[in-house]
Amino acid sequence: MDPKQEKTMAMLCHLSALAGFFIPFGNIVGPLIVWLVKKDESALVDENGKKALNFQISITIYAIVSAALIVVFIGALLLAAVAIFSLVMIILNSIKANKGEPTEYPLSIEFIK
Repeated sequence: MDPKQEKTMAMLCHLSALAGFFIPFGNIVGPLIVWLVKKDESALVDENGKKALNFQISITIYAIVSAALIVVFIGALLLAAVAIFSLVMIILNSIKANKGEPTEYPLSIEFIK
């Protein structure tokens, strides 16, 4: 895989998580599909795919906890904060991946190593 295509696929690992704003659990399924298809072809895609997946699984857990906290009136605010944080981090890390720079997601739990 040529370097330009490699960077594009690494970026797609992150951007495919935007599907979660339209499809339930699309934020996990999108990066999972890109990662599974391209992980053996590129170390960069493998690394970015794992980071994107770990972050999206973490965000899903945070969103579920926030939704449960709606009963005590803080959940709606937390849910909005989780959504905005997720969107910002997806965009920032997509740009970094397209440049070939290392990506980092704060508050990400490492499920896939």
